[in-house]
Amino acid sequence: MTPTVTRTGGVDRICLALPTNRACSAAISALADEAAYATRHFGVEVHLLILDSSDEATRSDHARVTAALPVNPDVIVHHLDEQRQRDVLRRLIRHAGLAAPALFLDLLLPDAVSYGACTNRAFLIAGALGCRSVHRRDSDSAYQTLDGEPVFPIHHELASLGRPATEVSAEVSATTLDLTHAHAQRPVSMVGASFIGELSVDIDEIRRLDESIYHDVVSLWAPGHWPEEQKRQLVEESFKGAGTDRFTQDHSVLTLVDPMRVDMCNISFRHEVYERVPLPPATSTIGSDYFLIHLVHDAALPGVLHNRDIENFYTPERRTDAGFMAYQTRFVKFLLSMLYFNFVYDGMAAAGPALLDDQQKIRPETVVDLLRASTGLDRTENLWRLESVGISYRKLGGRYEEFADRLTARRDQLLDEAARDMEDFALLTEAWGPLMRAARDHGIGSAAE
Repeated sequence: MTPTVTRTGGVDRICLALPTNRACSAAISALADEAAYATRHFGVEVHLLILDSSDEATRSDHARVTAALPVNPDVIVHHLDEQRQRDVLRRLIRHAGLAAPALFLDLLLPDAVSYGACTNRAFLIAGALGCRSVHRRDSDSAYQTLDGEPVFPIHHELASLGRPATEVSAEVSATTLDLTHAHAQRPVSMVGASFIGELSVDIDEIRRLDESIYHDVVSLWAPGHWPEEQKRQLVEESFKGAGTDRFTQDHSVLTLVDPMRVDMCNISFRHEVYERVPLPPATSTIGSDYFLIHLVHDAALPGVLHNRDIENFYTPERRTDAGFMAYQTRFVKFLLSMLYFNFVYDGMAAAGPALLDDQQKIRPETVVDLLRASTGLDRTENLWRLESVGISYRKLGGRYEEFADRLTARRDQLLDEAARDMEDFALLTEAWGPLMRAARDHGIGSAAE
């Protein structure tokens, strides 16, 4: 059996997390199977955390599924609706002694969809449960199979996460790290893979309608000063994951994991990553949960990239007119966020190992400085982004043209939101240390039992 890392009290606890706002009974059952696999093969105690923001009828279905799961003393299921999550968060905010508790509650549990905020709640609850790692999955994805058996990513995650890079190098398929370098003794801090199937961002219809417009729109997430060839390469790689090739055999690489090669539906982090810096709490913004992937890479923390890719699919709701408008808004807000994130990513890349303190832990204050510096950027580039999206969508006509009209009416609001999202991220990062200490010291409390 692969060595494991014990966090507290002699019990090796991990958190297998599924945030959801949609019906996903099949995903819950599959996740329970992955949890059971982890207990059998790695001797861990798995806290299966379902953060459920779906409607009452759907939550009831999910509750029936969880109640019917096979009994496993090493798999503890936590199925928390938003009220229970809110109770936990209020308690942690109170114990953390934060000023403006209502503001932080809104950043952690906003009314609108927030990919970063839902994962931040998983991080805090994992800390409260004494878990040494978080393994995140999505409700609109499924595991591949080989010879009729599911291919669980947690196999590679638990085999490597938290162990020194030099130890892991003997067990992976390949190593790109210089093991004479300082990071050779650092623990593996992230293990992940990607997905196969449909694009991670639901814009393939644009590509089918007009390849050149697809290029123009997707290239908008690149920095404005990039040359056209560099933008073309970015468009070619964007949102495709691992393509369509199905799993046939394991392959894993010890490396500084390229953020373009992993996806948040198939990721795991060591606790000393997510306990230092949270994810951006931006609402209605796809990609807001990818920040730590960049941070781990730029801080030169070792990672493992494997090929147990998850199968991505789209839920029917996205095909409705309301779903279309909501999703396109999230995509445009992602494009606007990149003005700020490209600046921060450049700063993190330049800082490199200086992102770590003398104990090889991430410096939150360095991240905060970059976030605050980004909020003063000139918005001209984002004006250009909005204008470019509007021009492209009007060429497509139909509901794309209707969406472009809505963009024009909301231009100033969207520009302000993008800047405010970074300010909120800086605020939350400053408060994250006290929140995590409160979680570790006080647990999740009776409200979530």
